[in-house]
Amino acid sequence: MSQASVRRKPDDQPALLDTELEHLPPELRWREWMGCVEAVTFGASEPVPREVLARVVERNCNLDLIIDDIRAELAGRPYELASVAGGWQHRTKKVFGDAINAAFGTPAGQGAKELSQSEALVLMCIAYFQPITRGELSSFFGKEVSRDLIGVLRAQDLIASGPRSPQPGAPYTYVTTKNFLSQFGLDTLRQLPDFEALEDAGLLSKEKLLAGDIPAGLASGEGDSEEERVADVVDDQLS
Repeated sequence: MSQASVRRKPDDQPALLDTELEHLPPELRWREWMGCVEAVTFGASEPVPREVLARVVERNCNLDLIIDDIRAELAGRPYELASVAGGWQHRTKKVFGDAINAAFGTPAGQGAKELSQSEALVLMCIAYFQPITRGELSSFFGKEVSRDLIGVLRAQDLIASGPRSPQPGAPYTYVTTKNFLSQFGLDTLRQLPDFEALEDAGLLSKEKLLAGDIPAGLASGEGDSEEERVADVVDDQLS
């Protein structure tokens, strides 16, 4: 009988990770837990949530202190353990972005396609005012936000369909995704740039946008320079 045909007995379970480590002194236990957490976050392709990291340390272990110690040890390294999208992930520090770009010819980060100014501006409005319909976005800018533009943001998994709007016809709304948070290095939407920064720059006003009073130039479709200024401010704060 081949090994492939041998069935596992019901009580023949895979060996579980020893997270108690009672055979080790406290100092070595702590170092082992740090190693386990760092190995999991380093080997993962996406941010690892707290509940997953908790599986590799002792039940009463203070996971926050473990992470603090790991981050402290990485202080002099070109990468860090970052809090993004509700989890933790190893990421190259932004200061080394030019080096990565020079080596590989691509921007640092997750390798996402660079957004156009129009795409970045629409994405910003979805992030701030979600859930929001395409019609409402078009009303904000005084010109149609095309399905193709929405499709670009969806294709990059930066936005997704939200709940249907109570408006006539119940159109779909759009919301940002966890990948949006990950791409821009945000843990939650609360870390979005303060809208006051855009207002201080004289570019956007939440009240005016909600009232349909958009920046001069955008409504006529001739506001490329204004649109670029808005997107640049947002990009600077999110980068």
